[in-house]
Formats: sequence, structure tokens, C-alpha cells
Amino acid sequence: MALFIILGICLSCLSFIFLWNQHHGKGKLPPGPTPFPVVGNILQIVTKNIIKSLNMLAGEYGPVFTVYLGMKPTVVLHGYEVLKEALIDRGDEFSGKTQSSILSKVNQGLGIVFSNGETWKQTRRFSLTVLRSMGMGKKTIEDRIQQEALCLVKELRKNNGSPCDPDFLLACVPCNVISAVIFQHRFDYNDDTFKGLMNNFHRSIEILASAWIQLCSAFPVLYCLPGSHNEFFKISTEIKEFILKEIKRHQETLNLSSPQDFIDCFLIKIEKEKHNKNSEFTMENLVITIFDLFSAGTETTSTTMKYGLLFLLKHPEVTAKIREEIEQVIGRHRSPCMQDKNHMPYTNAVLHEIQRCIDLVPIPLPRETTQDVEFRGYHIPKGTRVMICLTSVLNDDKEFPHPEKFDPGHFLDERGNFKKSDYFMAFSAGRRACIGEGLAFMELFLTLTSILQHFTLKPLVNPEDIDTTPVQNGLLSLPPSYELCFIPV
Repeated sequence: MALFIILGICLSCLSFIFLWNQHHGKGKLPPGPTPFPVVGNILQIVTKNIIKSLNMLAGEYGPVFTVYLGMKPTVVLHGYEVLKEALIDRGDEFSGKTQSSILSKVNQGLGIVFSNGETWKQTRRFSLTVLRSMGMGKKTIEDRIQQEALCLVKELRKNNGSPCDPDFLLACVPCNVISAVIFQHRFDYNDDTFKGLMNNFHRSIEILASAWIQLCSAFPVLYCLPGSHNEFFKISTEIKEFILKEIKRHQETLNLSSPQDFIDCFLIKIEKEKHNKNSEFTMENLVITIFDLFSAGTETTSTTMKYGLLFLLKHPEVTAKIREEIEQVIGRHRSPCMQDKNHMPYTNAVLHEIQRCIDLVPIPLPRETTQDVEFRGYHIPKGTRVMICLTSVLNDDKEFPHPEKFDPGHFLDERGNFKKSDYFMAFSAGRRACIGEGLAFMELFLTLTSILQHFTLKPLVNPEDIDTTPVQNGLLSLPPSYELCFIPV
């Protein structure tokens, strides 16, 4: 009984301190719903539909508001004008990455995605330089994608039009493309190591999309408990061990004057800076950087492809128009190339609309301010978490009439020409935008046009019965599982 009294007193004290802090800080941070002690606004935000909750709060408090995910404030940015101002016009001030997420724990402040300061600046700059030298955005990487697309077509033919789940095969293309850049080799689709790697990436995405991981990010103390986060840590360790084996193989054959891939270039950089005690180029940073490139360059692109095929099954009239463009521009006797994109406005519009509609990462993992920020009349202290609501831009009805509908016309002008939109922030925006955006689009265009060049897509149910609602709609929007038939043309 005494224990309960003591706990009650402690909780009351915590509640008083918490509420006093809120009152004391009032007028500095943007407005928001009144938080409960300890849990903050967690109970007011439906974890299975965070987007809906944030939209309602934005309607009440405006495009900049504060929520408490636990006891720490998070400033939410909602809408195009606010995101543009914060991420593009004032990108440096909002370029930090919070270290409370499960991914930041795995990456330990290294690599590209979750590093900060000099580690981020130097690693990102070096990685971009090397990736471009390895053909990123050039004909060499296009050739690799074309080769992988042909391998995919060959594998799909083996099904002889039988129903299949496209998940694994679609992931093989981006995985082998980034593997060629990083490791200088591709994997056979039947390779057991390759299959294990694909399974690990796929399972990781499922775990990251769960409500439990969102809760752990708000309350890091939960990492001490049993849960799917431990499976994620185990998978991450296995992927790192795979990367270390590849690095060791490269060390044995390294030619300092003739680097063959990303790993070689990074190893040479480590050697050049071995006497610099403050160097950011270490073996640990190499492992995490490869982890970032490999994971970001594989599962997100393949998920977009899988979701894209589902929309094409749902809308056969759209698929038919793409096939018309393929017949007119490419024909059946050569592989699609990136030059074709300029003559295929409808296909280009469809690919953009797919990415807009699936809203793959509706809320990127939180950033944080790198300094005290005066923003729209509010004071946001250095180190404050900042949540970016990309959905609010991709579904802005002023830019995209009827945003809930799949309509390639959102990216076409009155003459049927492709129309760019500043609201297309599928890869985020500013200095923290995904560095693989160009590569991802090349993979989407070349792979999906290759598929439609060689196959007719046949759903197993009537198109009107196909449900495109994501199975997870928190930090990630994942497509439901489905099967289809690839009927050879």
C-alpha cells in the first residue's frame, strides 16, 4: 500500500513539473493540443492513422503546431508553403536528424541518412561524388538497369502466365543495380545469400511500419522490453555482417590506383586519411554508409514498383494508354531507354502519379533544428524534433484536384504534355532529400516499361474489386499482398 502511495506522489510531482514546464514555455513553441503528463499527446494521435490525426490538428492549430510524443515536443510542419520555407529556403536550420529512432540506434550517428554535422556533410558529399563517377545518372547506370530489366523479363516468362506474387522479383532489380555500384557484381536470383538479404530487407520494412516502432521512438525506454525491435536489431546485425564480408573481400584485392566500385573508393579515402585522428572516413562509417545506400536503394524502389503494378491492375485504361505509347515510341524489338521518357508524357505522368498516390513515406523520420530558430513568429530551440508531413503536400487539392483519386492528369497540361509540379515531394525536399531520386526514377521507368512491353497484366479479380488501401499507414505506406498473371505478348 505504501508503495502505491509513493508512486502516486511521484506521478503527481511529475505531472506538476510537466504541466508547469508547458505553461512556462507557452508562447515560445507553436500552439498545439494540451499534452497529458508523461505520455504527451500519444493518446490523441491515432497511431494507425497518424496522417488523419495530423490533418485534423493542422485544421485546428494551423500549418505549424506542436505535439508531444512522450515528454519531448515535436514541431509539425504541414502544407507546401511551410515545408518549402523550412526545407528549401531555410534548409540548414532544419537539416538535423533526431537520434531517438530505431534506425538511428542501428546507424550510431554514422552514414548518410542519420548522421549530423561534419559526419553528414563529408559522407554525403563524398558519396555523391563517387556515385556520380560510378555512373549515377549516366548511361553506364542506365545500361545496368536495362540489363536487370531484361533479367526480370526472363524470370517472369518462366511463370508461363501463372499467378505469382511479384514482390521478390521486383526487388531484385534495384538490389542488383545498387549492388553493382557498391560491390561490382550482381547476384543470381536463385542465390541463397541474395534471397536471405531480400527477406531481411522486406521484413525490416514491415517492422519499421508498425505502430510498436512508432511508440518506441517516442519512448526509447521501451527498447529494453521484448518486441519486434529486437528482431530488427538482429536483422541489421546480419546485414552488417554481410557488408563486412564484402569489405574484407575488397581489401584483399584493392588496387589503390584503380578503384572498381564504391567500396574501393571509400577504402582508398580511409587510407589517405589514416593519419587524421578526426577523419570521418572510418571502417565503421563505411559499413553504415553502405547499409544506408543498400537499404534505401532497394526496398523503397521495389515497394513503389509493386504498388505501381497494383494501380495499373486497378486501372486497365491507364495501362492501355501506356502500352500505346510504348508501341509508338519504343516498339517491341529494342529495350526502353531514358531518352524515350521525353517522348512518353503520359507514361511519365503515370509514374509520378503512382508515387504521389502511394505516398510511400508520408512522414519521414523526424529531423531536428541545428540552431535556435525563429520561424513564423515562433521560437524553436536548437535540437527540437521536427516532423514533416509530406502527405499534406502530395494531397494538396489546390495543386491536385481530387487528390484521393488516381489520375495521371495531375501531371499533364491541357495539351497532354508532362507538367512538373513543385508539390511533388515524394523524395522529400532540400538538403536532406533522398540522394537516389534520379536513380529510383530511372529504375521505375525502365523496369515498368519493360514489363508492359513484354507482358499483359491480368488481375485475379475484377479491377473494381482491387483494394489499393495501404496495409500500414504510419511512417510507411505498404501495399497489400496480391498476385497477378504476366501474360506474354
